[in-house]
Amino acid sequence: MKNLKWKLLIFAILLLCVGVFYYVTLPAINIHSTDFWLYLLFLIAAATVLYILSKGKKELFSRGKNVNIRELFDSLKLAKIGVLFFALAAAVFIVGSVLSSPIVNAAKYQKLLSVQSGNFTSDIKEVDFRTIPLLDKSSAQLLGNRKMGSMVDMVSQFEVSDEYTQINYQNTPVRVAPLVYASGIKWFTNQKNGIPAYIRIDMATQNTECVKLSQGIKYSKSEYFNRNIYRHLRFHYPTYIFDDQIFFEIDDEGTPYWVCPVKKFQIGLFGGQTVGRAVLCNAVTGECVDYKVEDVPSWVDKVYSAELLTRLYNYYGTLKHGFFNSVLGQKDCLQATNGYNYIALEDDVWVYTGVTSVSGDQSNVGFVLMNQRTMETKYYTVEGAIEDSAMSSAEGQVQNLGYRATFPLLLNISNEPTYFMALKDGAGLVKKYAMVNVQKYQWVAIGDTVQECERAYMKLLATNGISGGGSGVYETVKGKISSIAPVVVEGNTHYYICLTNSEIIFDVNVSDTAFVDIVRYQAGDMVEFSYTLEEEGLAKVMEIKQ
Repeated sequence: MKNLKWKLLIFAILLLCVGVFYYVTLPAINIHSTDFWLYLLFLIAAATVLYILSKGKKELFSRGKNVNIRELFDSLKLAKIGVLFFALAAAVFIVGSVLSSPIVNAAKYQKLLSVQSGNFTSDIKEVDFRTIPLLDKSSAQLLGNRKMGSMVDMVSQFEVSDEYTQINYQNTPVRVAPLVYASGIKWFTNQKNGIPAYIRIDMATQNTECVKLSQGIKYSKSEYFNRNIYRHLRFHYPTYIFDDQIFFEIDDEGTPYWVCPVKKFQIGLFGGQTVGRAVLCNAVTGECVDYKVEDVPSWVDKVYSAELLTRLYNYYGTLKHGFFNSVLGQKDCLQATNGYNYIALEDDVWVYTGVTSVSGDQSNVGFVLMNQRTMETKYYTVEGAIEDSAMSSAEGQVQNLGYRATFPLLLNISNEPTYFMALKDGAGLVKKYAMVNVQKYQWVAIGDTVQECERAYMKLLATNGISGGGSGVYETVKGKISSIAPVVVEGNTHYYICLTNSEIIFDVNVSDTAFVDIVRYQAGDMVEFSYTLEEEGLAKVMEIKQ
């Protein structure tokens, strides 16, 4: 009877260890998961040790001081089997890791990503500044924290997550971040209703909103126990190997979701990682829908992380002539530069990064755009300075102010490849903007506003014999002023102007010093504007023609 109780106790302890370990580590039950093999090794080791303790205890008590350890171990046949299984599983894990590596599969790794050649002037349309992100992630975090600080009803209970996923929302580049519980105690007092809101930041206008939800977010990274998003996913899909990064997004109606890529391994046991499926989890209800990667809805922007895409491109660029050439001779080896940014094209988010040789010189041979929803990749041959050189060139223009440049975007300005970046002060606030010509990186234009920066850049191009029509998105109107009135918008003075031959109201922002001459105009004067429509019936004046 005592032996039975002892065996049941050992078995219960083993089950408890297995359950706790699984609940905490959440390994996928899949042979392609390294966590699964570590979990398996843990189980075999734990079972073997407990068996030895169980059987060995009886032998030790019965033989006393006359026990022979070697004979004792020989008598524990199941322990030997456990050690054998442990060694076998460890060998499979080690051999599988080696056989899955680029060292023996360079050609397969090189073909993981399909790269097409693109034409810069036809694929990258001349820029519309309403569709490009003027802020980076750190600037968005400052705006989000500032907005959260003004929400007196929530600031003591919640904080803003550092997610800040960049997506296209209704054809506008935005970053979205959920709120998180400020502490474990705040979770305990608020978890019944969930997280009440998320932050949405327009990356072009810097408009920041705290979007309150009719029902709170119940499934997130800041939840505990079964509502933790990772645990929720694991219990629904025990065999799926989810990517390290899952993304917070909103659909076209503003409903929050978690986009959860599922890893796909195409080389050996653990190699050739891409994405095979994606699970969309409603952050409010917890409802999950599983899609093949090619069937993911078009409103989803992030399935492939920027880190995964750049890693796949580096395989493509460095392994053309085998692994050892990528390390030793390095013939024809290309790699992504040491940074990336995002750009919106065709209602998708694309990762932009430059391409340079592995020798570490200060020039790019081109750049790539990689679609985060489809993995489509396009390479453009555009020789010029690497991003770091362009950033240093822009910072040199304001070195007396000590501003630092953000990682640039590549834009098409008058068919000229142009780096565009923000310049920030020590507090992380955007103070100026810069445009740097990719091929002539000593050509730098600085402006307090985007429009002022573009005008300065266009003048710089004209000075160097390159003519163009600006961004190509502005329309022109000429007419007699029927009415003109000053208004204050967000602390800045604007002049709203109506013309006799147009129903549009023209908005002139006189905080831009280039437009201060508008105060000289009055009803009855003739005026000519370049403008862009901001919304129905309201246009933003980009230039007053003399």
